[in-house]
Parts: sequence; structure tokens; C-alpha cells
Amino acid sequence: MNITELSIKNSRITIVILLVILLAGFSTFTKMPRAEDPGFIVRVASIVTVFPGASPERVEMLVSDKLEKVIQEIPELNFVESTSKPGVSIIKVNIKESEKKLRPIWDKLRRKVNKAVASGELPDNIRGPLVNDEYGDVFGIILGITGEGFDYAEMKKVADEVRDELLRLPNASKVEIFGAQEERIFVEYNNTRLAELGLSTYILQQNLASRNIIIPGGEITVNNERILLEPSGNFESIEDLRKTVITLPKTNEGIYLGDIAHVYRGYIDPARSKMKVNGTKGLALAVSLIEGGNIIDLGKDVEQTMARLQQQYPHGIDFSTIAYQHTIVDNKVNDFVNNLLQSVAIVLAVMLLFLGFKTGFIVASLIPMTMMLSLLLMSLMGIGLDQVSLASLVIALGMLVDNAIVMSESIMVRMEQGEKPMDAALASAKELKVSLLTSSLTTSAAFLPIFLAKSNVGEFTSSLFKVVSIALLSSWVLAITMIPMLCVYFLKVKRKDPNSEQSTRFQQLYRRFLLFNLKRPALFIVTLTIVFLGSMATFKYVPKIFFPPSDRNLVTVQLEMPVGTAIDKTEAVVDQLEKYMKDSLQVNAQRKEGVENWGAWIGEGAPKYALNYNPETRSSEVAYLLVNTTSGNNTREISDKIDAFCFAHFPDLKVKANPINMGPPVRDPVEVRISGKDPKKIFKIVDAVKAKIASVNGTRNISDNWGGRTKKLVVKVNQARARMAGVTSQDIAISLQTELSGFNTSEFREGDQTIPITMRTVASDRQDLSKLENLSVYAQRSGQTVPLKQVADLVLEWQPSKIIRRNRFKTVSVTAALEGGFTAKGVVGELVPWLKAQQKTWDLGYYFEIGGAPEKSDIANKSITEQLPIAGFIILILLVGQFNSIRKTAIILIAIPLGLVGVVLGLLGAGSYFGFMTLLGVISLAGIVINNAIVLLDRIQLEINELGKPPQEAIIAAAQQRFRPILLTTATTVLGLLPLWFGGGLMWEPMAIAIIFGLLFATVLTLVFVPVMYRVLFRVSYKGF
Repeated sequence: MNITELSIKNSRITIVILLVILLAGFSTFTKMPRAEDPGFIVRVASIVTVFPGASPERVEMLVSDKLEKVIQEIPELNFVESTSKPGVSIIKVNIKESEKKLRPIWDKLRRKVNKAVASGELPDNIRGPLVNDEYGDVFGIILGITGEGFDYAEMKKVADEVRDELLRLPNASKVEIFGAQEERIFVEYNNTRLAELGLSTYILQQNLASRNIIIPGGEITVNNERILLEPSGNFESIEDLRKTVITLPKTNEGIYLGDIAHVYRGYIDPARSKMKVNGTKGLALAVSLIEGGNIIDLGKDVEQTMARLQQQYPHGIDFSTIAYQHTIVDNKVNDFVNNLLQSVAIVLAVMLLFLGFKTGFIVASLIPMTMMLSLLLMSLMGIGLDQVSLASLVIALGMLVDNAIVMSESIMVRMEQGEKPMDAALASAKELKVSLLTSSLTTSAAFLPIFLAKSNVGEFTSSLFKVVSIALLSSWVLAITMIPMLCVYFLKVKRKDPNSEQSTRFQQLYRRFLLFNLKRPALFIVTLTIVFLGSMATFKYVPKIFFPPSDRNLVTVQLEMPVGTAIDKTEAVVDQLEKYMKDSLQVNAQRKEGVENWGAWIGEGAPKYALNYNPETRSSEVAYLLVNTTSGNNTREISDKIDAFCFAHFPDLKVKANPINMGPPVRDPVEVRISGKDPKKIFKIVDAVKAKIASVNGTRNISDNWGGRTKKLVVKVNQARARMAGVTSQDIAISLQTELSGFNTSEFREGDQTIPITMRTVASDRQDLSKLENLSVYAQRSGQTVPLKQVADLVLEWQPSKIIRRNRFKTVSVTAALEGGFTAKGVVGELVPWLKAQQKTWDLGYYFEIGGAPEKSDIANKSITEQLPIAGFIILILLVGQFNSIRKTAIILIAIPLGLVGVVLGLLGAGSYFGFMTLLGVISLAGIVINNAIVLLDRIQLEINELGKPPQEAIIAAAQQRFRPILLTTATTVLGLLPLWFGGGLMWEPMAIAIIFGLLFATVLTLVFVPVMYRVLFRVSYKGF
């Protein structure tokens, strides 16, 4: 007894199982994790090493190069990129996208870095290297905290309390605070005053360090009881610090520290980073989701918590939401669910309209059952609800009803011929189960390269293969169990006279058209070839875009001043931009559309609010704004206005204002990397490349990532004079750091908080270059002080603002933004021939690489095309196994590329583009073409072998027999994808268009091309027919 017979004879058990699947599937749907995107593995780690006071050249030579050498020993390395800036080395380690298990690789990286440190090759006075591999944490919810009348310390206290509350939420993983200012206890002195008293900074440091102690005094035993001794000495208050007695070396008299220095509590100056909310100083709280959690549930919990906390804090403390991924995900999931429901409704309507109520109801019943079973299996496989998995269900929707249509059609035809319902159901299942399984497996195999692709984009879309496979195989199981059972019990068909004309007028027209082409196969093949070549010739007019901008109502603004710009200057630029946004873009009573709110991070990038965003490393010249708009439709307009304002008011500012991008991270749409050894020769090439890019239509904001050269003051120590004065180079360096940057001499403890005590000169001395020569240098050996000009000379020099290397070659990236209506692929297409010609004139060892969106697109496309042979082999084996025929397999394989005709015409007609998602649509189309062709060829074989018809009649009879099922499959797929076309957004629009128009043309291929090719390859003659 096979599974079909078992399900029919045990119908009660079958119905109970189906009800369980229905209820369990719906219950699973309500509990499944929800996210905007499925995500991918972030294969990047950073290594930051601080080398105080070192120039970019010294940082490159003594730190970056040493670390890069050991990093390149890692076999899984894709490329290593380093940025050497004044006083800091930042190295980004990128692992091959084929690697899945990163923990052993990061452990190996740390061992390599530790090896470099232990070898003694790195300078002694560095801080680090610090390895950070936690680049995958996404903070989907970002809250802003402002406090009118509150200082940073008070706001930080509020932020700490809120953070503790948020960490208690079940779906919260991390909560980090951004924009907090580090507190300091400053001891500011005047060099002239110290000199009058015979004091030095060294003496002050020693006094403070010896006075402020936390050292246990030991224990004492009294009457068999151990008692701890705790000597006092640490500073209990700022006043204690001011009352510290300093002994004067000349008179041995004591004087209070407060009498010779200004002691006060403040914040680190200059600030390392700042944060603003709608133009007001504030802090940000970034919340990340636990793995496998539900972002929507987290968002609701956060909203409830913040509403409760808002009532508890005094007037002036306000909370706002800057990033709200939970709302975006909720809307996105709801939109896709609505699209799915619309598609289901459309398919149901098609079934009921063309098949009648009973047959239509039987076929349509497959849809909800398959969906519920698919959701159940998706949950068991750890697949959540996101725009990729939901779109996969929409794509599978039109294909999965094909199994039910073919099965019910076959049962109905047999019943019309006089067979009993049970016999008709069992015979149809026996006849079709293998061919339908083969069709489902080949369609699934067409999606296999997406799953096997070794790239971030492959991981991003891998659930497409899983979900489509689950849906198709679930449909097949139900088609050979549930559908026959329902047909047996509910389908009532009158027996028809086999000699009567059964075909409709439309079928008669199809018969005549098919017969015309069967008699003239050469004409049909030549015409089809011309159409194919013509459409391929027009493919160059289809715009090529890797991933489109998101339709999310968010604009990102990245600002970069020249390297070395003070953070106060960067903040002033942000202030002007925020004033413009508030006055000209923010919504108000008169302006209904525009900017709602924003957050600005100065001196660093924003928290990682999206998986495809890589935050900028902390640096005083950078700033980043997240700007929320009223709608996703006006993000381009707003970003263009911000860009124009910055271009008009800040000539030395590099700005990137754009709607948030989809897909993997791309820093610039157009990027040309020039690599070599000598910076002078590189920049000579760079200047020519910039000029060429400027001549290409559609480019703007052309720049490079090295920036201009910056000034530095070199303190050239005269070693002979220094030795005579008893001063070492170390004495000079320590004195300079203490006088100018400040020196942490001790710590002030307040509760569980530790605040460094920093000594420095008064601002008038620190910021006056004319006084630098007279700076006192303290000789630690003799205890004497000498002016700096006595032992060193000050020389002004120019240096690179930063040195960037890629795989240990100095590399300059020339980048450009795009005007509206232009694509990176088009611009690069003009550049590459020119670059190849120019490279022939460059010295040996100098070369170019294309980066940006085209590079990412090529990597993604290549990762899929590399796996196509595997899918092709599986499809080939399945087809040959199904038909045991090379010629029939060849017919199907030849039909696949011809579907591109409809794809190209559809994209051109709809004004859409060809991108990565379009490629996935083409692969989907191939699976559908294979599916239809298998069923038709299988029917031809059945007409010949079992019904004994001659080949001429068998071809036409089989084509007419499969005419309605194929048309219904096409109609359900095409109409079911309309909601994805019009409601799925820019990301899914080209995929839907590719499948819809490709399938419309592919239907002609299946109904005409397959019979004609069968007639040619099997030499079936229609002379006299």
C-alpha cells in the first residue's frame, strides 16, 4: 500500500494530521523570530595600536608593517588594510568569505599579534595592540537622552540607570552608552609661578602620588581576634586635593596645592567624541538583540520601559528614539504578509475561476496547507520571518500549485473517461509522483547555487533556496496525499463521450498554431534565434545596479574634515548643518514632509545600527548623522539638499549624504584603487585618474582617502646640549606631554567610580606657541629644569595626513558619488579601458583595482556562477534519470536560456534594472521552465508508450493535455507575483519583473518550442499530417 492509497483509505487520520499541521503552522507563525534581513557573517576584525606622538610614517614603519607581516601568515586571510595616522595604527583584517567558523581564526589572529608583541619588534611606549572581532553586533534600537539644565555627569548617571533597566529585558543582549564625557580632576599650574617657588612638575607628581594611597595596613591579633588596619590617605573630596601640602624645596616650608594650582572637576579636554540629539547635547543608548530573539518584542519592551522611566525622572530629562528597527521590521513583515495574502487570494481566485468551484477549491486547499507546513518546517530549521524568507514564499506560491493542478487535472480526465474515483486517483498518483518529484527537485536545484555561494550576499539570500525547497517538497507530499483524497470524496465528474470534441476554441487555435510550427520547424527555430539574439543585444541598455537604495525613511550623513581637524571645529560644522536642517528641513506646522528627528555623533561613527554599516574609527575630524524622515519617498530629495548645503558652505568638507543602502556594505559606488610603493608616483597617477573620472558624465564629489598633507612641529633634540644640561630625550618627551596634553598622576575615587587626576599647564600656556620654546624640561636625574630652547630646536614640517596600505602596498582609493540616473557599472565601464591603457605606461609594481559597488557585484555574481556547475550536474542527473534520454534532457536545457528574452524585454519595458536580485529571478525562472518542460515531455512519452499513439499524434495530444495546467501555472505565478512587484519595494521589483515577463515568454517556449524540438531531435515527420 503506497502513501496515496494509505491517505485515502485512512481519511480520518489524514484529516486529523492536516488539522494539526494547520494549527501548528499558525501557532508557529505567531511565535517565529522576526527581523528586517536574514543577515550574514561579518568577517572583519580591527587591530588598534596607539603610538603617542608618532608621525604617520613612523606608525607605518614601526607598527603597521610589523603587524601586517604576521597577519599575512594567516591562510584564511582575504586582504589586510591598514591606516597609519598620527599616533595611531588601525588595521582591518578581512577573512575570505568562504570561511564560516571564525572563532578559531580570531584566536589565531590574537596569537599572531601577541607573537609580534613578544618578539620585541614593536616600540615600547605603545598602547595595545587591541584586537576587536565583535563587528557583527547590530544595535537596532538607539535611544537619545537629553537633559536641559543637566551636565554630562548627571546625564551619564541617568543613562547608567536606564541601561541597567534595559539589560533586564529578555530579548536584550547588549546596551552601550555613546557620547558620555570622561571626567577628570584637573590640576592646572602656571610655569612661571612654579619657577618662582622652585617647584617642578615632577615634584608635584611625587607629592600627589605619595599622598593619595589605598594600601592595606596589615592585620593585628587582639584577644584571638584578627583586626584589619586601614590607613587613611586617599582623597575623599576635591577640597582634600586642594589642601594637599606641597613642600617647597628651597625653604622646606609647606604650601597648599590650591594656592599654586587651579584644582577643579571637569571633562576630558578636548573631548574624544560627542553626541547630539536634534542639535542638543546628549547621550545615546544602543540596544542589541540576543541571537534568535524577536526584535519586535524587544522594541515593545523598550517602549514600555522608557514610558515608565520618563515619568520617574525630573522635568528636563527627555528620551527620544533615533533608530527603531523594531518598527521597520514590524512594518516590513506586515507588508510582506499582506503581499503574501494578496498573492494567495489572487491564486485562489484564478483556481476558482478557471477550474470551477469544486476543483478550484480542491487545488486551492493546497495553498494554506503548504504554507502552514512550510512555516512549521522553517521554524524547525531555524529560519525566521524576514523579507527574504517571506519573498521566497511568494515566489514559491505560484510554482507549488502546479503539483495540485496537474494531479487534479489528471484525476478529472480519468474520471471523465469512466474510471472510478479511487482508481483514477491511484493511477494518477502512480503516473505523476515521480515526474512531479523530479520537477520539484530540479526547480529546487536551480536555487542551489544561491545556497552554496561563498559570499556575504549568498548568506544573505540563502534562505531563498531553503524556503522554496521546503515549499515545493511540502506541496509534492500534499499533492500525492491530500489532493487525491479530496478528489475521491468531493470531485464529481460526468463521463464524457471520447468521440466528442472536448477542446475549447482557444485550444483549437493553439492546436493550429502548434501544427503550423511542427510542419515548419526551421522557420520557428530561426525566428526564435533572431528574437533571442536581438533581445540580448538590447541587454546593454538595461541599467546595472548591485543593490538599490532602501525605501526606509532614513538618511545617513557622513562628514569628514581634513585629518587633524580639532573636534571643536568638526562640531561647529555639525552645528551649522543641524541649524540648516532645523530651519529648512524639519517638519513643523507649515512643513508636513521632511526631517522628523536625528542623532549626530561627532568624533566617531554611529553605533552599528545595520548589519551593512561599518562604524568609523574614533577620530576628531569625522562625524555621522542618522536622519529620520517622514517617508521613504523623500530620502533622496533630503540627502541631495544636505549634500548641496555642505558643498556650498564647507569647501574642505567631504560629505556623503545618502538613503541607507541594501545588501553588503559599500563605502562608495565608484572606487578605483591605485597601489604601489612610492607615494609621489602613486599621486601622479591619482591626479590623472581624478581628471578622467571628472570627465565621465554622472560623477560628482571626486576625492581620495588620503586627504591633504598636515603640519607637524618636530622637536629636534640637540644631543650634545642635552647631555651638558643633564637632560635625556625621555625627559623632554615626558615634560612635553605633561605640559601640553596633561599627565595622569593619580586617581580620585568616588563610590565605585575612579576619576584620573590630570596635571597640565594653564590654557594660556598650552595654546600659545610662542611660549613653547620656554617650556620647562625637568631632568629626573639632577632634579633641575631647563627651557626647551636650550636643548632642542622646533622645526615645522609637512607630513601625510594618513598612510593607507592594502596587502602591504601603499594604496590610494579615488572615489566618486553619482548623479541621479547614473550607475556605477556604467561609469566603471568607461574607466576600465582607459585604465588598462594607462597601466602600460606605469612603472613595474604599480597597478589598479576596481572597488565600490561593481567589485561587490562581481564577487557576489561570481560566487553564484561558480556553483552553477553543481546545480547543472544535479539537474542533468535528475533529467536523465527521469527520461533515460539525452535528447529529452537537451531539449529542456536548451529551453532555459531562451527565457532571458522575456526578462530583458520586461526590464526595459518596466524601466527597471538588472541587479543581484534580478539574477536570482532568472535562476527561479529556469526552475519553472524545467518544471513545465518535464511534465510535457513526460506526457508525450505516456501518450506513446501507454496509449499507443503514433509520435505525430502523441506530441499534439500531450501538448493539448498539458495546455491548461501550464497556462494555469503561468497565470498563478504571474498574478501571484504582482503584489511583490508593486508592493515589495525596489529590492524585489526587478526579481518579480524578471520572473513575470520571463515566464510569459517561457510559456510559449514550453508549449511550442519543446514540441518542435522533440519533433526535430526525434525526427518525427509531419508530411501529409
